[in-house]
Amino acid sequence: MTGTGSAKPIAVWVLTRSLLLLCVFKVIKVPGPDVTSDVSVIYQGWYEVLRTGTFPLDDITWQYPPAAALAILSPAVLPFLGYATAFFVLACLADALVTGLLLYAGQRPGKRLAGAWVWVAGVPLLGPTAYARYDVMVTAVAVAALLAGARHPRVMGALAGFGALLKVWPVLVLVGTVRGRGTRAAWTAAAVAGAGLVVLFCATMPGALAFLTFQRDRGTEVESLGALVFHVARHFGWEGEVLLNYGSVEFLGPYVPMVSTAAMGLTAVAFGWLLLWRLRAERFRASTPCDAAFAAVLLFTTTSRVISPQYLLWLVGLAAACLVFRGSRMDRPARLVLAATAVTLLEFPVWFSHVVTSDPLGLLLLVVRNGLLVAATLMACRQLWQDTVPGPRDPDANPLPAQRGEAAEKPKQLAS
Repeated sequence: MTGTGSAKPIAVWVLTRSLLLLCVFKVIKVPGPDVTSDVSVIYQGWYEVLRTGTFPLDDITWQYPPAAALAILSPAVLPFLGYATAFFVLACLADALVTGLLLYAGQRPGKRLAGAWVWVAGVPLLGPTAYARYDVMVTAVAVAALLAGARHPRVMGALAGFGALLKVWPVLVLVGTVRGRGTRAAWTAAAVAGAGLVVLFCATMPGALAFLTFQRDRGTEVESLGALVFHVARHFGWEGEVLLNYGSVEFLGPYVPMVSTAAMGLTAVAFGWLLLWRLRAERFRASTPCDAAFAAVLLFTTTSRVISPQYLLWLVGLAAACLVFRGSRMDRPARLVLAATAVTLLEFPVWFSHVVTSDPLGLLLLVVRNGLLVAATLMACRQLWQDTVPGPRDPDANPLPAQRGEAAEKPKQLAS
């Protein structure tokens, strides 16, 4: 962060994050529902339960893996501040950590500052939601894991395992690790770290795994891709309703289980594609772990029956990690994600009432935002496949030994 090239992104970061803090502290009023209530009401309520040594066993809105308790309890490290104030400060510090990691990595040989710029610009596009959810902390863990991966696969694995116990999706940072000793080291470290944390939480806090049963009866969240079916159907007499259910605003009624099942089917197809890609990929480059993680999280986000606004933070962070590497060709999907993030601010919180009522403006916002995500997903997957899977007449179809297994690690380290 000492290079002259980092001065501009740091200046922009300070300006934009000051505005974000003014928003969450309600000095600047953002139209729409109060996004900070999740912290001051829901998170703080969980905090009061968690500090007694147990998970919120009677609260079905607790739908997170056990290490999420650490994020909810984290404001205790700043006891001189109120709960919400301390949480917002810690979210800002997590944001600063990601920025610092991207700036440091971007100034090393073979890297670029484009990744730092994606993060610096992308987070404020989401508005105050960025600091009013613990996802910025989870994203910090995932980005740190990816940037550590080339030189320290065990650190990458341990961070991925920890991240998975925070919010599941960070385990996907391991999908693109180079075959051989690096993959074995990273995946083993992730398994050990994850299993160790599960055992620790189960032994010390009752209800550590209760979250596994708290989402069985969820509907289709109004911002998801599948929800577009019901937004349109409401104009043709569909008799369902929109309710606050399991902590989010969802469609409930006829055919909702069918659409939810279809969404889970698409997620299964996405998993199958990733597995096929993993088996077929042969050309692993320095950027491949980041590119693969970005494509994987795009797939699972877009096909999910829930697309909450804060999910865009995950995608911005992974896009930023990709663009640290000069060899990554995820520039266009990254730009689409930034555009989707900006539209997300408009659909929540600014014009969320229009989304809930399925009026033309709300429908337009969702079509544009979800369309951008679908386009980014298809583009990222296509690019990942082209970069790593040799075609039948590809002269590189038989990879050099350095592209297989353990011999790949030395050039990877030099490239990083």
